[in-house]
This record gives sequence, C-alpha cells and structure tokens, in this order.
Amino acid sequence: MTTDSSVAVLGAGAFGTALANVAARAGRHVTLFARDAAVVAEINGRRTNAARLPGAQIHERVTATASLAEAASAGMVLVVVPAQALRAVLAEAAPHIRPGTPLVVCAKGIERGTGSFLSDIVAAEVPAALPAMLSGPSFAADIDRGLPTAVTVAAADEAVARHIAATLGSPAFRLYHSTDLRGVEIGGATKNVLAIAAGIVAGRQLGASATAAITARGFAELTRFGTRFGAKPQTLMGLSGLGDLILSCSSLQSRNFALGHALGAGKGLELVAGKGALAEGALTAEILVEKAREAGIDMPIAEAVDAVLGGIIDVDQAIVQLMARPQRAE
Repeated sequence: MTTDSSVAVLGAGAFGTALANVAARAGRHVTLFARDAAVVAEINGRRTNAARLPGAQIHERVTATASLAEAASAGMVLVVVPAQALRAVLAEAAPHIRPGTPLVVCAKGIERGTGSFLSDIVAAEVPAALPAMLSGPSFAADIDRGLPTAVTVAAADEAVARHIAATLGSPAFRLYHSTDLRGVEIGGATKNVLAIAAGIVAGRQLGASATAAITARGFAELTRFGTRFGAKPQTLMGLSGLGDLILSCSSLQSRNFALGHALGAGKGLELVAGKGALAEGALTAEILVEKAREAGIDMPIAEAVDAVLGGIIDVDQAIVQLMARPQRAE
C-alpha cells in the first residue's frame, strides 16, 4: 500500500465534488479530475462547481485538472463516475495508477453486457491496485454542507479499509470499515432499482402503507440476491444495504426515487429521460434481473421495475401483478 497521503477524485459531478471537499477537510491535498475544461477553470478560479453542486464552496486544498495522468498518480484514487463508464475510465487511467494504490469505487451498479460487479472491473483493469468500495446513505448536498453522514468502506484487506477510513474521515463524515466488498457493492446496486419502485408508489399516491411494504419486501429481494452472491447478512443489514435503501426510498433527492415518482405520476419514459439527471437504477435493472433469473432468485419487484422501464407493462399493470402474486409465508 502506498504511503502517499494525496487523494485524487476522478469525476467532478455532485458526489465527486462533495467527496473532494471531504478529503480536503480531512487535511489531504486533493486533485479533482474533470474532462470539461470550463469546469476545471471554474473550480480553480471561482472555487465553485455551480452546475454540478450548486452552493458548494470548493476547499482551497482541492485543485482541478483535465489531466487524467496527473490525477491518477495520487496515493489514493476515488473513482466517482457512472457505473457503466467505470471500465472505460479505469482502462484509460490504469497506466498512471501506481501499484499498491487504494482504488475506491464510489459508483453503484452492475455492468451491463458482462454482468460484472464493480470491484471485479477494478481487478481486471488495474490488477496492481487495491480495490475498495465506498457506499451508504449519503446525498452529495448533505455531505458538502457538513451534515452528519455515515457510510461504509470495504476492501478485502482490513488494513486497507481502515487506511481509507482514516484518510477520509472527519467529525461530520464517519466511515465504518468492512472486508465484505461484495456485500457493500451489491447493496448499492440493488437499492437503486428498488428505489425506483418506491418512487412509483409515491408518485401514484398509493399511501404510506404501500411505501413501507414495497421498501420492506424490496429489502427481502436485496437480501436474497446478496446472500446468493456471497454478501454477509450483517453487511446487507448495515449502512450500505438497509441504510441506503431507506434513504433512497424516501426522498426526491434520490435520482432513482425521483425517476420512479415521475413514472408513477404518469410521465412517459422519454420525458423522464430528458431531465438529464442520471438514475443508475434504470441502467442496472435489466442486468440485475438477468443475473437473478440465471441464479434462480425470486425478485418480483425488481422484475416489475425492469418491465416498466422497458415499456413491456405500464405502472398499473405492474401494481396489479405484484398484488396478485400467490399468498405465501413471509
């Protein structure tokens, strides 16, 4: 493991910008990578990133760059790009990442086409790095405002997870460490799809009872999927599983919940897609359901979300199908 205490954040979206500020407040020198030269100029000049994280003041220890080579050579690298872009970014950054560098994935999803979990993409594209996952109930705006937030960071080696937690932690940003990489990444990927279902329920104004039911039964699906693929039950019950699910199923700040809410309110998929905000769950639903079916895992809520997103059934048909399922023991 490298001893260099510098931190790079690859991706200057809302979450990446917030995490760059987190690391800077923890006393680290941070390089924030953005492809857009205008964003780099704004961050280094006005100390803002208005389009991505309105109201944020960029810490003085954060320096933006459009050079991936410059950023990727840091002592710790946080990758905060959409899950479906992870492989391409890592392939480009790999020549510049030093062996033994903790490489912390902060995306949530499963790769379409291959069905690869995100930590496996790291192992394939940057084999000399130390893969880690950071996930949990956290909105970028809350983190940036210094509101109390707790997340989980996982790495196969506990010493690596502890090192990441110590590097990024502060009184307002608490990191619990874990060695359950698979559990942390499955919690984040699965909850995004289930949050769309909760948003549909809210958008359709089906009531608080229905919202509670869809969240609880969604967690049952998350647990079945996670344990089948090697996650530890205690991880799924923790911040990166149940905690993140509760947050994402209860607030329009969640892009996935907001997408579902729009669908439940009767807006078409093409209108929702035109809003420009990326809902990772919409890109994960199909591959999640595919992997579940191949493994013989029952995930009716996720299947309903996938069918609605694919235009196979409408929202009302999805509700009827879920409510008409055979009676069974919980």
